[in-house]
Amino acid sequence: MQFEKFVKKVKPVGIFESSLVWPFYDSPQQAQRQLSDWTRAGKLVQLRRGVYTFAAPYGDERPLSYVVANRMVQPSYVSLQSALSYYGMIPEHVAAVTSVTTGRPIKLVNDYGYFMYRCIKPSFFYGFRYWQISLTQSALIATPEKALLDLIYLTPDSDNPAYIQELRLQNLEIIDVERLQQFVERSGRPKLENAMPHILREVKEDLNWVTL
Repeated sequence: MQFEKFVKKVKPVGIFESSLVWPFYDSPQQAQRQLSDWTRAGKLVQLRRGVYTFAAPYGDERPLSYVVANRMVQPSYVSLQSALSYYGMIPEHVAAVTSVTTGRPIKLVNDYGYFMYRCIKPSFFYGFRYWQISLTQSALIATPEKALLDLIYLTPDSDNPAYIQELRLQNLEIIDVERLQQFVERSGRPKLENAMPHILREVKEDLNWVTL
């Protein structure tokens, strides 16, 4: 298949798996050889094994790193430090895109950045939604409440006031305390229940500072 014809068929998808191309060829092996040839020619970018996107200028728009993170590992959503930084809840710039998944933990590096995936149980895989992160792109990102709970859940010895204070949380007026409590109760995890009073103290102190 000529690349121009391939672009017309697949371009609307943006990021695609190699299996999407198989029906256009006699065998998966033949399709993979063609994808490899186009990648070497600089027409495609391999995000990870079996996942590709179009190189400039062949794609309509360069996919943003959060979108790439969602598509490389499924199911997953952006959370932890990346989501907290996205909401302006922590002061630090986060170099890696951090996500959670029900699959195995993995680290990936490509032209779009450094990506880290932490594993959580399927019963804890909730509290996220699509956010429009540009005029044309959306990504699955944890809510502010769930991003914080995910971080505490996955960090050892984090259900104490010292750890919560070390996060230097800010802009906590965006926290929905009722939703936070619902997420903690739904989790059924004593660790998060232990952390709840310390989180609420930080929220209260931040709100008092804002209203001064």
